[in-house]
Amino acid sequence: MSELGAPAPDAIVHLARADLEQLVSSRAAMAAIAGALAAGASRHIERTSVELSGGELLLMPAESASAAGVKVLALATAPASGAPMAAGVYVVFDAESLAPVAVLDAAALTELRTGAVSAWATDALARPDASVLALFGTGPQARAHLRALAAVRPLRRVLVVGRDPARVQALVELAGGLALDASAAGPEAVAGADLVCCCTSSADPLFDGRLLREGAHVVAVGSHRPERREVDTETVVRSVVVVEDRASALAAGDLGIPALEGRFSPGDVAADLFELASGLALDLGGRPTLFKSVGMGFEDLAVARAAVVEASRAPR
Repeated sequence: MSELGAPAPDAIVHLARADLEQLVSSRAAMAAIAGALAAGASRHIERTSVELSGGELLLMPAESASAAGVKVLALATAPASGAPMAAGVYVVFDAESLAPVAVLDAAALTELRTGAVSAWATDALARPDASVLALFGTGPQARAHLRALAAVRPLRRVLVVGRDPARVQALVELAGGLALDASAAGPEAVAGADLVCCCTSSADPLFDGRLLREGAHVVAVGSHRPERREVDTETVVRSVVVVEDRASALAAGDLGIPALEGRFSPGDVAADLFELASGLALDLGGRPTLFKSVGMGFEDLAVARAAVVEASRAPR
């Protein structure tokens, strides 16, 4: 029997958003990601994407020594007013019996693990004194990344870039609640930023890469699709590029479009996260760094497993 156990069907653990927020902090999620990276790559299983009339259905399975899991996530192209763009479930299975042991809110899990992965990469790549963040986007991922990045760098100022003034103001107020000086800004904010974080559904680049300061760190998490990108070719070719997985990252538009233009190739990727975790040292040479994230199944499983273990320790 693995440490997750194999409960009776009526004892399957159900973890809603509030449960995940209580059980797993950004730091704890980072530790789970770090543990998975240190353990080395488990068997990589490609995601399945199914086009729907109203959007896309993603299936992301994963397996580790102690558990297996699958995320079923629906992404709405045009969600109703006030409705989330992403919704779904994550099911965790015991590694030995393959009995289901837990069902988690997949959207909340995705936000938590994505912010944690970005924070881990930022901690490895960004300057230790990075303190000014230009944050593109105002949705759940932007909120998750604000908290996660504030946990790994001494942020003092946040410049929020978004299309909806009310949502921008809400994120400014959230940053203020974290004791950060925050304000609305435009895309030119990248010129004065140490960290640039892109958490949008944009199909087109969000800023002019020529404005990036030397040594800035950019995180792009918005899309895994080949026709969409948040960063322009200039940002890519100027930067030391780090990815989760080369093939998956190059299939996304942020890197795939510069590759089609003949300005980027697989050999231009400096490292993946497993290589960084193994101690690979990068020569940054004062250049900007770019972490392109598309989301990997092992990340979901690592954080989901941490949540289930914590839930098993909680008083009943």
